[in-house]
Amino acid sequence: MNRTLFMPGPRQINLLLIVGFLALGYALYFRYLVIEQSSVGLACDAGLTTWLCASRKTMTLLFNNGVFGWAALALAALNFIRPSLLLFAIALAFCALGIVLYNIGLSSIAAALLILSFARPWAGAAR
Repeated sequence: MNRTLFMPGPRQINLLLIVGFLALGYALYFRYLVIEQSSVGLACDAGLTTWLCASRKTMTLLFNNGVFGWAALALAALNFIRPSLLLFAIALAFCALGIVLYNIGLSSIAAALLILSFARPWAGAAR
């Protein structure tokens, strides 16, 4: 029985590039213009109640507890077991968020699992 390996086509790769770059861009924006800006931090700590301060507090809570790294690792492991384009895209987004937002260890392991998933048989391939 000849099984096709998990290899997305050109349109699917374009979709994955869009997802990856959007997640990476959002993570870079959030890290350097919201979390690490001292003026934003001082204003939020002084009691400013805007959506920016609420999202800053939420994202800080998430990356302090390693949510991005654990989510990336869990989704990448699921994708490694049974490759799927949707799981790959979501795991890729969490990897980008985790690597930029201080969850480097778990997110890099997840990225390695995503690369290894290209060697797995794909049930979604056209036969």
